[in-house]
Amino acid sequence: MLINTIAFKTWDNLLHSYVDDFGRVNYGRWKAESADILRQWLESFADVDLTDVDTDGRLALWLNVYNAIAISQVIEVYPIASIRPKVLGIPNWLSFLDFFARSTYTIADKKYSLNQIEHETLRRDFAEPRIHFALVCAAIGCPMLRRGAYFPESVRTQLEIDTNRFIQNPDKVRYDAGKKTLYLSKIFKWYGEDFVKEAGSVAGYVAGYLGADVGDECAIVFLPYDWNLNRVDG
Repeated sequence: MLINTIAFKTWDNLLHSYVDDFGRVNYGRWKAESADILRQWLESFADVDLTDVDTDGRLALWLNVYNAIAISQVIEVYPIASIRPKVLGIPNWLSFLDFFARSTYTIADKKYSLNQIEHETLRRDFAEPRIHFALVCAAIGCPMLRRGAYFPESVRTQLEIDTNRFIQNPDKVRYDAGKKTLYLSKIFKWYGEDFVKEAGSVAGYVAGYLGADVGDECAIVFLPYDWNLNRVDG
C-alpha cells in the first residue's frame, strides 16, 4: 500500500460520516453501520512497508491510526460513558490503563498499543509537540477530533490549525492577566517536556499561540480533565 491521500480516504469518509462539527462521535451509529469498515481499514496496514515513506507521510499515518484505534476500541464495548469507567463510583483504573496499553492492531508487521504509538513512535521519532493537539483518546478533555483525516501533503498545516484551536479555547487554556495566572489543560502537565524543548517553557509555548502577554513568571493552574466520552447521539 502506498502511503498517500488515497490510503487515508476510507478513514476520512468515516470521520465525515460519524463526527460532528464539535468533534463529537456518533459511536452508536458508527458501530451499527461501519464498525467492520473501520476494522478492515486498520487491518490493511498490517504489512505496510514504511521504509521509503517520507516524514510527513509517516506522521499522517500514525496520527490517523492512533485516533482510529481509539475509536475502534470504544466501538467494541459501546455503549460506555467514559474510557475511565466507574464501579460503585470508583474509577476502574485497570480498565482505563488497559485502553492505552493493549496491543490491538498490527501496523507495519508489529503490534502496537496506543501508548506505543504515542510515546515510542510519535514523540520519539518526530519531535513535533503539536501532535498533542491531534491525538484524541475519546474523552471530552482531549483535543477536538477532526472531521477528516490527516494527509501527508497538509499534515503540518493541519497540526498548526489544531494547536491554535486548542490553545484559543478557554475551556482548555486561558490567561488571567489580573492574577498573572495561566490556566492550562493537563496535557501541558503530562507532556510538559515536549513544550519546554520547543519553546524553553510551557508558558512560552502557549504565549506564542495565545496572543496574550504571558510571562514565564506567571502562575500555572492545571484544569480538571473531563474523561467523559466525546459522544453525540442521533
